[in-house]
Amino acid sequence: MNMNTIYLRRAHKITVNQHTGNGRLADGYLGAAARNLEALGFALSPALFRAVRELPKEDFEVLYEQLVADLKVMVGAHVEYVPMYPGFPEQVMLQQDAILYLNAIYHYYTWDLPVYKGSAEREPLQEQVKLKVIGLGDSEDFCLMIRRLIQAKGSISAADKEDIDAVIAALEPEELEEILPPDIPFKENTAFVISSLLKHNKANLARLGRYFKTATDVLRLAVAWSDGDVSLAAPVRFRKFKRSGRRLLLGLLEQCQPLTEDMLRHKDRWIRLGEILHPSEYKQRYARCEEAWDILRNNKPFTSFNSSVELALKYKQVWNALDLLIKRPGEFARRLDHLLRGTEHTDYVVLAFGEAVEQVSTPVLLQVKNHFSSRLEERELRVFFPKGNVAKVFAVPDTLPVIEAGVCQDIVNICEQALIGRFAELPPLGSAYVDERLKNYHVPFSQRSASKVLHTLVRGSRLPMGEGDTIRFFSWWKEGKVNGVSTGRVDIDLSAVMYDHNWNYVEHISYTNLRSSKYLAHHSGDIVSAPLGASEFIDLHIPSIIEYGGRYVVASLNSFTEQPYCNLPECFTGWMMRKKPGSGEIYEPSAVVNKIDVTADTRIAIPVILDLVERTVIWTDLSLTRDPNYYNNVEGNQKGMVLTGKAMTQLKKPDLYDLFMLHVKARGQLAESPRHADTVFSVEQGLTPFHIEQIMAEYVV
Repeated sequence: MNMNTIYLRRAHKITVNQHTGNGRLADGYLGAAARNLEALGFALSPALFRAVRELPKEDFEVLYEQLVADLKVMVGAHVEYVPMYPGFPEQVMLQQDAILYLNAIYHYYTWDLPVYKGSAEREPLQEQVKLKVIGLGDSEDFCLMIRRLIQAKGSISAADKEDIDAVIAALEPEELEEILPPDIPFKENTAFVISSLLKHNKANLARLGRYFKTATDVLRLAVAWSDGDVSLAAPVRFRKFKRSGRRLLLGLLEQCQPLTEDMLRHKDRWIRLGEILHPSEYKQRYARCEEAWDILRNNKPFTSFNSSVELALKYKQVWNALDLLIKRPGEFARRLDHLLRGTEHTDYVVLAFGEAVEQVSTPVLLQVKNHFSSRLEERELRVFFPKGNVAKVFAVPDTLPVIEAGVCQDIVNICEQALIGRFAELPPLGSAYVDERLKNYHVPFSQRSASKVLHTLVRGSRLPMGEGDTIRFFSWWKEGKVNGVSTGRVDIDLSAVMYDHNWNYVEHISYTNLRSSKYLAHHSGDIVSAPLGASEFIDLHIPSIIEYGGRYVVASLNSFTEQPYCNLPECFTGWMMRKKPGSGEIYEPSAVVNKIDVTADTRIAIPVILDLVERTVIWTDLSLTRDPNYYNNVEGNQKGMVLTGKAMTQLKKPDLYDLFMLHVKARGQLAESPRHADTVFSVEQGLTPFHIEQIMAEYVV
């Protein structure tokens, strides 16, 4: 993979090789190139403009062709869009119901699209699009970006891993020091990075030990080396390791403390791995490993930390539980709510937590602080995101017993003081401006199941819709072969379901209902086969839906033919804002707000939820499990969609405003405006919510 491809997608920057000759691009030539980039919604920064105009014509053409190809993929302009009704939305608005029905029947019987007389003429695009700027970068900044990604204090996405792996493959062994930090805090990331180094024969075996502290760290490496799920949420089929690989894993395991207890957490996996590693062959060299496997295989008695804690909590032996948990502060923090609601001696629990708080990680402290700051708010649901590579959300009724307000505030104060003290050790910020709109953006902790998108965000974050009264969803997919296996016919249905303020169903727009008789909402037509690719669009006129009583819109993709998205050659979705939907082409790259690659191992995707009253887009990027008693369409998944909608709109997570304000309190002074600030935290400038790898590496520390 071209490194500029990664740099462009992640940071909207590219590098340009310096040229010392006297060549200079003709103004007309460069102007034409800039105009073509505008059509895709992008513009060159002044620095990049100056750099490329000094290139020889041949070098510029190579750079430009790759840049355009990459930008087209980023916004979805690399494919052809042929909806059933090319004159959408007017053609659907004006067509008779009988004709819409007959056209659908014709397509279902033949898989061919209807032939229309004449061609729909479209006015030129009348939108004034704000162009996205491509900046001039350099190799040092690129390596820092990848290093920050590796140093993230939370899980990273499949796209992140692809980028890291491509960079490791491209760099020479001596260059890897630029991207490899002395410590990789999040152990899932450790496992992936080291497995990538091993795969590309670039691992410095003498220095691997510094990255592994526990048996689970080593297990994750074995899983990653076997191309499995490093979160350990899914089973894995271990590869057959060579002798050198077996010795490496056993050597790393031998140094871990504690060993047996940690291995018991994943007992069955370790037994399966032991059948491959054959520790008995090396029992003289790795005696602790052999002893641990003997206990696991033969079910010998062993009292673990977790079993002792569970026993103490079961019989409400708070003092015993505290004595145990204070030795493991992270586990203490995760069980804090359970402890407080299970005892009358809350003062002692708070006091003990205060003694252990310095050893609790920043991500956990931020989440504990957020939890107890909203603990007494009335909520219908408690929301959970289960660990794993599929983006699912679970919601259960909130029936937690009440905890005294004073106790909750004490916990919040303890967390805040610990975080401020920790952040105060970092370099000073000077005067800093913190944009209040950052309250709408969540702190990135876990990105393992995040999709590859034009603009990456954290689930539950709320984006302003932008100008325009119509939001246009789009989807594109293709059938064919994946890893030599044919997909067969693929039918992906784009749908939008409207609900009122209380999440009561209002109406839906889908292949079963191409247009609304109540407000302005239209579907471009249902396409049921895609050998050359297929596309569907939905237009929603916001004022007319609000006037009718609608508020929330859940956008969804449903795999009617039941293939999971991970088994398709390509599938993506996204949205545009349009002021005049009839002008320009149906798909205008420059108007794309975001584009999402849908690759999950599931058959239903919910990319976003709209709050039309607040004019915000709630970033969800979720998967929904199908109800087996219904066809996989929007009607058959109403219960799950309502629950998902309620969960995401009621979600309470740590936000970036609170995080950055803690940093300012610790190491800066608050500025009233960006103009008077040395450091800017904002939505459009300075450090933004889209700088996820920098936030995870340098601010969640």
